[in-house]
Amino acid sequence: MGVTTLISLAELNKIFPEYDFVKLIPTKSGIIDTTYKAYTKEKGYILKKYEREIPDRIERDIELLDELHSSGLNVPICLEKSGDWYLYKKLHGTHPNNVKSYHIQALARFLAKLHKQTSKKSCDSNERIENEVTDALSYTKNNYFSYYKKFEFLKHFTHKNDALIHGDIFKDNTIFDGKKIGVIDFIDSACGTFAYDVGVALVGFDVRERHQYFINLFLKTYNQHAPKKLDKKTVLKKMKIATSFYALKRVHKYKNTFRARELLR
Repeated sequence: MGVTTLISLAELNKIFPEYDFVKLIPTKSGIIDTTYKAYTKEKGYILKKYEREIPDRIERDIELLDELHSSGLNVPICLEKSGDWYLYKKLHGTHPNNVKSYHIQALARFLAKLHKQTSKKSCDSNERIENEVTDALSYTKNNYFSYYKKFEFLKHFTHKNDALIHGDIFKDNTIFDGKKIGVIDFIDSACGTFAYDVGVALVGFDVRERHQYFINLFLKTYNQHAPKKLDKKTVLKKMKIATSFYALKRVHKYKNTFRARELLR
């Protein structure tokens, strides 16, 4: 999320003239792809321009969102494309701040249903993610060696593929309308294990404040609906890997260690 390519309200209305947009708000977080919130008098939308050459992934993402939406999951479907710009349905609600029990339960139900849906399809390897880890480790070894020692074990990082997973469900990739959850940003979803997807989500929702209670609550809810049950020992192991993986990404991406320490504390 964030803005790299600038666009004016007048330009937007030329690109999508049938909508008559009255407000355009750039998002502030993220630096990879350009994202705006666009509004007509009646509705809100998400305007996106992908700043990467990933046409196959964009097409797959649009198809996946349609499929998940049809299965009853609250995800933002793509409504139209014009040139390099994509217009998505905007989900109602806000990002969660203070995580409560109902957030954890809604998250567990969503992931269980997502995994049940994606388990029906075959999935390719996760070589892209593994290459990302290799590149990030190389950078960290050369520039932040003390941190590299914390992350070195990730050089053996591989996924046994259960199916397609989101893999990046942090709080800012979820929208809550009361107790109803919506999940966004599937563009970097990849093959992986359901346990890892759960581990990332629990790290992303910062369960550490009420660690045992939230993990137990999540697993109780998730295992009632998921295609395969998960045990706590496996999830804790995947949480450790997820914490290190995203801390490593932050060192590599932001060229400093402050954001990494947020996860490692």
